[in-house]
Amino acid sequence: MTSSFIRPTRRNFLAGSAAIGAAGLLGIKPASAAVDWKRFAGTTLEVNLVKSPRSETILKYLSEFEALTGIKVNAEATPEQQQRQKTTIELSSGKPSFDVVHLSYHVQKRQFEKGGWLADISGFVKDPSLTDPSLVESDFAEAGLQFAKDSQGVLRSLPFSVDYWIVYWNKELFEKKGLSYPSTFDEMASAAEALTDKSSNTYGFVARGLKNANVPVWTTLLLGYGSTPLGPDGKLRTTSDEAIQAATMYQRLMTKAAPVGVSGFNWAEAQSAFLQGKVGMWLDGVGFAPPIENPEKSRVVGKVGYGIMPKGPKAQAAATTGDGIGVTAASKNKEAAYLFCQWVISHDMGARLLQAGAGVPFRNSVLEDAKVREGVTMPSTWVDAVAGSAKVSQLALPVIIPVTEFRDIYGVGLTNMIGGADPAAELKNATAQFEPVLARSEG
Repeated sequence: MTSSFIRPTRRNFLAGSAAIGAAGLLGIKPASAAVDWKRFAGTTLEVNLVKSPRSETILKYLSEFEALTGIKVNAEATPEQQQRQKTTIELSSGKPSFDVVHLSYHVQKRQFEKGGWLADISGFVKDPSLTDPSLVESDFAEAGLQFAKDSQGVLRSLPFSVDYWIVYWNKELFEKKGLSYPSTFDEMASAAEALTDKSSNTYGFVARGLKNANVPVWTTLLLGYGSTPLGPDGKLRTTSDEAIQAATMYQRLMTKAAPVGVSGFNWAEAQSAFLQGKVGMWLDGVGFAPPIENPEKSRVVGKVGYGIMPKGPKAQAAATTGDGIGVTAASKNKEAAYLFCQWVISHDMGARLLQAGAGVPFRNSVLEDAKVREGVTMPSTWVDAVAGSAKVSQLALPVIIPVTEFRDIYGVGLTNMIGGADPAAELKNATAQFEPVLARSEG
C-alpha cells in the first residue's frame, strides 16, 4: 500500500511516503503466551476511531487481532470533528454505542476526565493473564503517561501516537554561514538572524504566525523558560515573567528572521516555505517530515537536519501532543476492550505506524529497536530526533476543556506581537479575556 500526498492536509502529510506490508515488516514480535488472548472469544466489540493514517493502520491489520483473540470487532473511523461531536453526545448520555474510544489528548483529556467517561484500566495492566509483560509504564514517554492518567494518577487510557515539536534545519544554509545547530534559545535566535538575507529572500526561521495555530509555538518556547500556561493550582501563569520572555522570544524570531507575511502562516505555509530551500529553521511537529524527503515535493531532500528543541534558559523540553485509546466506563466488555487497546499500542503496531510514516508511537522500546528502525523510510536522524525528544517530552498545551478558546484568544495577541505590539500588554489583555472562560468551564 502506498500513500501519496494528494491534498495539503495534516493527515495526508502524516501519512508518510509508503506503508510497509506485513510480509516485509521488520522487528515484529510474537504475542505473549502468558496472556490468555482467547479468553473472550465470541465477544463483539464496537470501536470508535478518528479517521487518520493511524486508524487506517489499525483497520488494515484488524483481522490479525480477530484471529489472535476470537473477538469480533466492528470499527468505525470518522473525521476528527464529527468523531468529537459523536463521542461527546454519546458519552454524555451514559449509554455510548462503543466499547473503545480513540481520543485526542491535547483537546479532549480534561473533558473525558471531568465526565468520568473512561474506565480505570490500571488493574488490567497489572494482571499477567491480560497484559503482555513488555507493557510497562517505564516504556512510555513521560508526556504519554501524563496524558493517560487522570488528576489522581489513575490510568484511564493507553498512549497511542505522539507528535513532538522539533526543529527542522537546512544544513546547506548553515554550512554557508559556518554555523552549527544551536544548543540554546539564544543561539537559535542569533543563528536565525545571521541566516536572514532579505535581499536574496532567505530567512533564518519560520513557524506558525496565524492566530490560534501560533499558540503551540509560544507554549513550546515557554517550556524552555521552565513554565507552563497553567500552574499546578489550576491558575493561569500567562502574565508571568517567563510567559513574557517566551512571547518576546517569539516576537524576535518572527519579526527579525521570518518571511514576509508570516502572520498569515499555518503549518502548511511554513512547511511550503521550508521546502523551497530558503529558510534555515522551521519549528513544528515531527510528523510533518515525510514531504521533506520527497523529491517531488521538496528542494531540500538530503539537506535537512532534524534537531531536538534547543535548551531554554531554564529547561530543555520537546512540546508534545498526542492521542490515546481507552475503554469506556459504560462498556460491558471492559477486559475484551482492554485487550484491543493493548493490541493497538503493541510493539508490532507501533513498528507499523513508524515504518509507514503514519505516526510515532509513545513506546520507547519501538523507537530504540534496531530491527524496527531498519524498516523506517525516513532518515535515521529523524528517528534520533523522535527518540531524543521522547526523553524531554512535556505537554504542549494546558489540560483544559476550552483549548480552542485558549488558542483563539492568545493567538490574536501573538499575531499582534508580529505586528510590533508589546508582549506584556498583549498577554495581560488575553489573560483578562480568557480567565472567565476558564472559570466557567470548571464551574
